[in-house]
Amino acid sequence: MTAAEVDAWGERCEAFVRQRMAGDPAHDLAHVRRVVAWAGRLAEAEGARLGVVVPAAWLHDVVTVAKDSPDRKRASRIAADEAARWLRAEGFPEADLPAVAHAVEAHSFSAGIEPQTVEAEVVQDADRLDALGAIGLARMYAMSAVFGSGIVHPDDPVPSEPPARALDDKRWATDHLFVKLLKLPATMRTEAGRAEAERRAAFLRDFLRQLATEVA
Repeated sequence: MTAAEVDAWGERCEAFVRQRMAGDPAHDLAHVRRVVAWAGRLAEAEGARLGVVVPAAWLHDVVTVAKDSPDRKRASRIAADEAARWLRAEGFPEADLPAVAHAVEAHSFSAGIEPQTVEAEVVQDADRLDALGAIGLARMYAMSAVFGSGIVHPDDPVPSEPPARALDDKRWATDHLFVKLLKLPATMRTEAGRAEAERRAAFLRDFLRQLATEVA
């Protein structure tokens, strides 16, 4: 696929995704755009095919399933099916549809699907980067407000590593840093993605040290 064709498909995907956004503050159009931007950078570093990476990145959250839904672990599979259906109807190259669908399906942390292609690795890493750093922190607390979670546990606001109590990120937002976010760098598939993930995780640890001084 030529660069011009990739750009054209990107524009078409963006227009479609814009219509499908469900108002989730952590999975809005801005999130998708950031994932697309990082997927492009990682694809260049890894030699991945942009004709697969770009539409997969645009469409990775084309179906949003609430985090407290029983279908949450199937969300990426549902999104992959919808992405493939729409792309096929739009005339996307049939030969590339399975690769795009796989990249969409494998991006999800909760699905636990191993990426089988470099394109899927790139999209997975790009999505996970947006859960780290300052933007990841902002997204985490935005979602905690949606679910009515408290900011910190009243008796143990910043858990030790390993934690001395059972973590509950559904009740206490900051617990989510220990339940998931600080574990993400170890799951990164690409060298560039891992380096950026470590940099962003370092910011989160700095934040926790500052938080500990304010809530003690």
